[in-house]
Amino acid sequence: QVQLVESGGGLVQSGGSLRLSCAASGSIFSINAMGWYRQAPGKQRELVAHITSTGMTNYRDSVKGRFTISRDSPKNTVYLQMNSLKPEDTAVYSCWARVTVSATYYLNEYWGQGTQVTVSS
Repeated sequence: QVQLVESGGGLVQSGGSLRLSCAASGSIFSINAMGWYRQAPGKQRELVAHITSTGMTNYRDSVKGRFTISRDSPKNTVYLQMNSLKPEDTAVYSCWARVTVSATYYLNEYWGQGTQVTVSS
């Protein structure tokens, strides 16, 4: 099994910054990709940012230039630096990873429990 543990959410004023972290642990042979999704009340979950094992990144348009995703591969950790936050960024942010599991070498996807980010106006 693989576990994803997030940290770093909270309440911040509009224009402020937060940094989310997500550490993966367990039966990991390798991590193919990691990313962050978010879901606001009454809305569908949406991709925020994604990073591959080779460092390729992609972002949803509304966060480009404000958010930066990065990863520390030896620590199996992904970060999301969020700057110039807006009230519309308020959501539960969840970490995601596509992992090759050690025991089986199967490729599986895993999710963290989610962390609340609230941006006040």
